[in-house]
Amino acid sequence: MPFAINPRACIRYGLGLCLLLFCMATWAAVISVPELSRRVTDLTGTLSAEQVAALENKLAAFETQKGSQIAVLILPTIGSKDIAEFGIEVADLWKVGRKGVDDGVILIVAKDDHKLRLEVGYGLEGVIPDAVAKRVISETITPHFKNGDYAGGIDAGISQLIGLIGGETLPAPSEYSSAEGQDDGAFMFILFGGLVAGFVLSAMIGRVMGGMLAGLGSGLLAVLVFGVTFLLALFIGFMIFIIVGVRSNGGSNWSSGGGFGGSSGGSSWSGGGGGFGGGGASGSW
Repeated sequence: MPFAINPRACIRYGLGLCLLLFCMATWAAVISVPELSRRVTDLTGTLSAEQVAALENKLAAFETQKGSQIAVLILPTIGSKDIAEFGIEVADLWKVGRKGVDDGVILIVAKDDHKLRLEVGYGLEGVIPDAVAKRVISETITPHFKNGDYAGGIDAGISQLIGLIGGETLPAPSEYSSAEGQDDGAFMFILFGGLVAGFVLSAMIGRVMGGMLAGLGSGLLAVLVFGVTFLLALFIGFMIFIIVGVRSNGGSNWSSGGGFGGSSGGSSWSGGGGGFGGGGASGSW
């Protein structure tokens, strides 16, 4: 029996193959933002270990002195994405800069695309407006890049940014850290104090009533004495009620192995919660 070709089947398979190839191309074009773990993230191997270490030390010293955070991301390509759009994605995930101060800057270099972007936090848009960010890119960074000197361009750009931010009036790092530490200390004091009280009350009047009273009392204490927001007080009270009043009978399944917001590695660096609104500039070379 001769082999018969079904035209409709061929069309269906052809359309399916085209759809598959399109989906694969689209998937390949999706560039994910890497997790933030250090001040200089080089996914291309362009910088040597010594160059990365030198930039890390410079940025760490500046953060200690001024409080502001600067991060660098070097990646091969951003695909078909607009670099300004990609910059916002990076800023939203990394949250470089201090929360409430919003004094973060991110330098993004898409090496194979010959594109770069300076993303500037809300709090620095006065000292680094779009026009100034554009000049840092065009007059300081890209001349080095055109000569293949990526380390020199990044270092020169960072030095200029440090000089600009250094002249801005920002909260001192020690003052900001002290306020943050006081808030964290109040939170931990209320939480663990409420847990102790809850366990004592649960032994006297039962888990549910003990957890309810301890959670309610801790929430009121948080608002009236420490002045925390109502939502945070509600969160504290709810946590205490859940841990004390709805815990398992043995009570041994709750682990305290990890701290609040801590990192097991100890050497990881993260953004401080800074906000961005699209300020900055893009360029190419």
